[in-house]
Amino acid sequence: MIRTRRFDIIDSSRKRGLCMKVAFASNDKIHVNEHFGRAEQFMIWEVGPEEAGFTGVVQVKTEGDDEADRIESRCSGLADCALVYVAEIGGPAAARLVAKKIHPIKSKEREPITTVVAKLQEVLRDSPPPWLRKALLKGERPGLEA
Repeated sequence: MIRTRRFDIIDSSRKRGLCMKVAFASNDKIHVNEHFGRAEQFMIWEVGPEEAGFTGVVQVKTEGDDEADRIESRCSGLADCALVYVAEIGGPAAARLVAKKIHPIKSKEREPITTVVAKLQEVLRDSPPPWLRKALLKGERPGLEA
């Protein structure tokens, strides 16, 4: 059995601009330090070039041994995210995420989430590569993503 719960922070004062949802696999809510397939929670942030903020948590609980179900439950919970940072990820899970237009990124140093967000913002402000510009537009133009 697969259970996914999402907790969103609602903040009507937040400016809406060009931003994307980014998930971080974490077992301590501070560092990117969890394997995608074992992660039971993902910290969700909205990240843009100028602003970023924590927006909620996706909790995933999978009972059973079916690897495909574990992967699918995590992918479904992260469907509106453009990127997911993980400590480790297997090939089948990475392929499933990419098929859903979610880019997995390994964080080798197990950095604090806030450090990763600051680095991502720096790239977005400077000259993001084409794949990252496309990820940034994921939620902006429904139906126009290739």
